Amino acid sequence: MRLLIVEDDAALARGLLKAFRGDGLAVDHVGNGQDALDVVRMEPYSAIILDLGLPDLDGLTVLKRMRTMQVTAPILILTARDGTNDRVNGLDNGADDYLPKPFAVEELEARVRALIRRAQGSPDPILSLGSLRLDRATGAAYLGDDVLDLTRRERSVLETLVSRVGTVVPKSRLAADVFDYDDAVSPNALEVYIGRLRRKLEKSGLEIRTVRGLGYLLRQI
Repeated sequence: MRLLIVEDDAALARGLLKAFRGDGLAVDHVGNGQDALDVVRMEPYSAIILDLGLPDLDGLTVLKRMRTMQVTAPILILTARDGTNDRVNGLDNGADDYLPKPFAVEELEARVRALIRRAQGSPDPILSLGSLRLDRATGAAYLGDDVLDLTRRERSVLETLVSRVGTVVPKSRLAADVFDYDDAVSPNALEVYIGRLRRKLEKSGLEIRTVRGLGYLLRQI
């Protein structure tokens, strides 16, 4: 899953990047509204956290333009403006949720996870396929009763494949869900994670197939 944080407070943004990357998300950060409008044209985000008090464009203006641009990712407004009118304006102009500052990072993480699940049409935090279970709330993974030991990026790849089970997931889509745009990524980095997952799923009854020229497909065998 890929998240965009639009926040001009550098210290706050660093804390949020650390928290969400620890949750297994690929996370990008921009500090102003114009950069946000530029990156959403290029990257398919699973959710967007948007501050209203930006240094160039007002956050509500950014929100309206994103929706005009047909950006469908859920957007959570994060701002010091906590009046009723501010919340109503944000929600009426296309926001999906609103969290005033100051806030608990744990609550923000939970709200973002819930927004992503609802956007995927699967509000249940548990993803299951055969003996595999992924808990999107805690990040835990299990094969039967055994804990499946996954790195952050392995879990991200597997979650994307499980959430699209039976469908070929393009390599570009997987890479977008796993790597931040400022990551130094080698050409075969994604294949490394796919290879590790295949070894860990060897006795699970699940198979990650390479569909040449298209991407990867997770299926039961």
